[in-house]
Amino acid sequence: MRVHAGDTRLFFDVEGSKLVPDGPAMRERPTVLLLHGGPGFDHTEFRPFGSALADVAQVIYLDHRGSGRSDRGGPERWNLDTWADDVRAFCDALDIERPVVLGSSFGGMVAQAYAARHPDHPAKLILVSTTARLRLDRMLVMFERLGGARAAGVARRFFADPMATFPEYIEVCFPLYRQSPPERGAVERAVVHLDVGGYFVAGEMQTYDLRAALARVRCPTLVLSGDLDPFATIDDARDLAAALPPELVQTRRFPNAGHAVLDDARAEALAAIRAFLGAP
Repeated sequence: MRVHAGDTRLFFDVEGSKLVPDGPAMRERPTVLLLHGGPGFDHTEFRPFGSALADVAQVIYLDHRGSGRSDRGGPERWNLDTWADDVRAFCDALDIERPVVLGSSFGGMVAQAYAARHPDHPAKLILVSTTARLRLDRMLVMFERLGGARAAGVARRFFADPMATFPEYIEVCFPLYRQSPPERGAVERAVVHLDVGGYFVAGEMQTYDLRAALARVRCPTLVLSGDLDPFATIDDARDLAAALPPELVQTRRFPNAGHAVLDDARAEALAAIRAFLGAP
């Protein structure tokens, strides 16, 4: 399905009911909006993980502007402020109030910007394997630890010139993002626009810094991170949590998980998210 949100059309899919029978009444369940990584990839990274939440929440999968099955638009609108405002516009278009917004990797950057720009809108925030700013120095150390000097060299070249080095980065560095094998067919079924990712990596990703903005967040926030994540290192997770209001933030780290926390530590991550959803 697609819906007009501001000046674009965004693709989304829904799993689970918002209202469920509960004796003589209909009980409302939380709406969890899933923001995928990339940019340029699509929501299918959350399949089938999102299905495991559909018995306690209405789960909405969203493709960002320029990504997956949503309208592509132009580079002048491929930026964090626009993607963040798209989340609010999407919710307004569907009358979604007080969503729980879960953002993974790049989607976590969008979720941070959204919660800072629209602090009274989300009910809760879940930030998975994401950063408040680029720390290439930390990345290179972890890539070398996980994949040796070649992986670190490929990562260095990628963040300097992503469009010229995307194929090598995907071949050498992407496998180091996870400690569990990918689900069969996961890569093939995704709709990918590498130019959007390349544009963001070469541009705004080099300079963005959300730490000061995170002080404006007004909702409970759960930060999930993996000790073996080469992109969003455990030190990045600490910096992110430290920038949030301390009375609102909870953290969970998973010692044997990489960037793909929701796959590498699926049972533990799912339990943490379900408990967070059920908390006051």
